[in-house]
Amino acid sequence: MKSKISTLLGLLGAATASAQGLYYVGSEAQESLPLKWVVGANVTYDDNVSPGFGPKEDSFGLNPYVGLSFVSITPQTTLDVYARLGLIYYFDQPTVGNSEDLNSQSRAGFNITHRFSERLRLSSRNFISYELEPDYSYGYASSRQLGEYFYWQTDNSLGFRWTERFATYTGFRLTGADYDLANNDRFTWELYNQLRYQLGPQTVLTGDYRYSETTGDGFASDSTDQYMLLGVEHRFSPNTIGIARAGVQLREVDQGSDSTSPYVELALNSQVTQQFSVRAFTRYGIESYDTVRSVPGGTVEYSDRRTLRFGLASEYAISPMLSVFGGVDYVPASFGEGRQVGPGAPNLSDRDEDIINAYIGLSMKFNDFLTGTASYNYTDSSSDFLNNDYDRNRFSLGLSAEF
Repeated sequence: MKSKISTLLGLLGAATASAQGLYYVGSEAQESLPLKWVVGANVTYDDNVSPGFGPKEDSFGLNPYVGLSFVSITPQTTLDVYARLGLIYYFDQPTVGNSEDLNSQSRAGFNITHRFSERLRLSSRNFISYELEPDYSYGYASSRQLGEYFYWQTDNSLGFRWTERFATYTGFRLTGADYDLANNDRFTWELYNQLRYQLGPQTVLTGDYRYSETTGDGFASDSTDQYMLLGVEHRFSPNTIGIARAGVQLREVDQGSDSTSPYVELALNSQVTQQFSVRAFTRYGIESYDTVRSVPGGTVEYSDRRTLRFGLASEYAISPMLSVFGGVDYVPASFGEGRQVGPGAPNLSDRDEDIINAYIGLSMKFNDFLTGTASYNYTDSSSDFLNNDYDRNRFSLGLSAEF
């Protein structure tokens, strides 16, 4: 029993660390992989290259990229490195604002876990991106921004198994987001502590306390958030793990109103069969991003932006050469406790915004080196804010080589 408990604490323990995305369930790489390079390009057609910022414009584009990945596993240390550097070039430059025809589509990550002993381990997860489109699964973007954004996060935690059944994780997380537009930049530091109790061979009970402070840009106020959560992590099978946490969020806004809200985090990762895999997440709470909005008569900052984020992604291997993939993101948000910022006499009433993003695609492996892809992406935004009602269709054909 002791070996099973130790193994489960190791497998589930990393779940307290923030991941590169809300799909993360704490899993580490299971085998070493040599340095692998990938070079490729996508040809795209976008029927709304600047949604929400002016007249609807379409354009073909080219997205070349180069990437690498490397995994090293020893009895003491797991190292996982990946990067993808790319560009997207629109043949017809958007005419809205300072939109460019050439933008970055790049991201990289560096994760390391070091086991000092059977009881003590250090985990560091680091991510950086500089790109054009929002990735809804990372939990900070909601709508298309005009221009590239720079986002980074570093999460470092120390875990200690005090007894056969009881362990703790204590960590420090830094997050930054930098946009071309004013009022959108944010910097957050967060301290957290998680208590973990091994209920059985497949189940861990958790208790979390998190404290964070966010510095806002421009009209955006600084804010403080506290989270008190209870949760459970359960491995339904060797290939399926689920995580659920729920509790309360206490939010204080320097220039606005204080709020209290339920807070929920759910994540599921399952290799249903050898051919079929599914991932899903849900998060609900008050968010600090994108809280300064233009409304008739001026500009308003909303102290209480309650957001639900739901994501589902799946892949099915029809054959060793052909796979189909798809997914959907749903992000409804309600904006309350508005206050006037800047000149004018804006309407301070509460507002709502819903975003649905869905995609489907095919991947064909021509040989051991070449892979082709074809995909379609649809986005629909329904919003009470100015110019934020739009729909968008994107088509992409790509070819990549691995070596």
